[in-house]
Amino acid sequence: MAELTYRRRMGVLAICCMSLLIVSLDTTILNVALPAIRRELDASVSGLQWTVDAYILVLASLLMLSGSTADRIGRRRVFQTGLVVFTAGSVLCSLAPSLGWLVAFRVVQAVGGSMLNPVAMSIITNTFTDSGERARAIGFWGGVVGISMAAGPLVGGLLVDTVGWRAVFLINLPVGLAALVLTALFVPESRAARARRLDPVGQLLVILLLGPLTFGIIEAPVLGWTSPVITGCLAVACCALAGLVLYERRRDDPLIDLRFFRSAPFSGASAIAVCGFAALGGFLFLNTLYLQEVRGMTALHAGLYLLPMALMMLLFAPLSGRLVASRGARPPLLAAGAAMTSAGALPAVAGTGAHDALLLTSFVLFGIGMGLLNAPVTNTAVSGMPVSQAGVAAGVTSTSRQVGQVLGVAVIGSVIAAGVGGAVTAGPGFAGAAHASWWIITGCGVAVLALGAATTGTWARGTAEHAGALILAEEARARSAV
Repeated sequence: MAELTYRRRMGVLAICCMSLLIVSLDTTILNVALPAIRRELDASVSGLQWTVDAYILVLASLLMLSGSTADRIGRRRVFQTGLVVFTAGSVLCSLAPSLGWLVAFRVVQAVGGSMLNPVAMSIITNTFTDSGERARAIGFWGGVVGISMAAGPLVGGLLVDTVGWRAVFLINLPVGLAALVLTALFVPESRAARARRLDPVGQLLVILLLGPLTFGIIEAPVLGWTSPVITGCLAVACCALAGLVLYERRRDDPLIDLRFFRSAPFSGASAIAVCGFAALGGFLFLNTLYLQEVRGMTALHAGLYLLPMALMMLLFAPLSGRLVASRGARPPLLAAGAAMTSAGALPAVAGTGAHDALLLTSFVLFGIGMGLLNAPVTNTAVSGMPVSQAGVAAGVTSTSRQVGQVLGVAVIGSVIAAGVGGAVTAGPGFAGAAHASWWIITGCGVAVLALGAATTGTWARGTAEHAGALILAEEARARSAV
């Protein structure tokens, strides 16, 4: 790909950030709209869980496939396809006549969304060839996530209160169309010099792992944990996990390279991403219902209440990047774990007597923790890895984030559903479920703290260097054999 002018490169960055904005906004805007969707479409708690998780589940399942496909057939082509599918899915969601159709159209959205963020990151890394410019571009890209987190609850609350919940999907239409036109005009086509081979069997096993596992967790409060459907789903998930490990070990170009897990920092980063984003998914799901259904707030008021959390994420994300650059990943990871643990423990200990000041303090602490988390997770995942494998390692970690959100919504939503019997009410059932949910969030924070301490020390760095050397040696043997 020919060298682009500085203005053209910044234009490409802006276009990629537009795709990130609509995908990131979709999560926070939708959470604020959940109570309105429940009332209009007569949805149960499990129905609301599927409205959120159907999107994230498909996104998590297809991220790696979309990235490798874009490397093979063209990044701009896949990116444009993603914009069309995501925008069309958003319009369909706004027209959904029932909850079942809404969940189905969310799946369409997710298929498009899986082609946007990972492919946009590949476009950015191939557009900005200078390491300094690339670092600044990725930093700006990361800042858009913070902006979307801060704007999402407010924009969503305003749209729900003034226009209706369907408007939270229609807002994607003008941005998606603009990004589509600008991509055709300004983004050059690019492909990988050596694209990873497709892995359809590995892809199928990932879907068979995540799909039945999520279904089992969400539907267990209704069907019962010992029902044949639930036990069958969990058995399929366990078999898929075993099959994935056995099959991927034997492939030259696996969907998930199991060699990376020889590195303690990489394994720790993946587990931290799951725990941290499980806490985020559960936190947003719990508090959106609590603020509107139990405390009786409007959607806009609830959005304002969540604003301190979002602002802390926006402020502490760049600080975390600077801490990683100057002090390494350990200090921000430990601080993130401590903040998230405190955020969950405060309302968990206070119980139903939690007043506004304590709840807002919890929201601020949670925002600080999540703001500090992202940069060290990505840095830890790629530390010690060969440069040629850094993108793949970061991709696995991104998938771990999505898996965490799926599990967070599934688990905490199921706790709430079990407490209230499927219908959200401001009774003792919801109070007990919320109390248990806060302890789950606390446990996620403790896990982040413990894993951060265990996987960033001298021993852990040694395993990363050893794993990186083994991967390089295996790549050298493969090249010499060709």
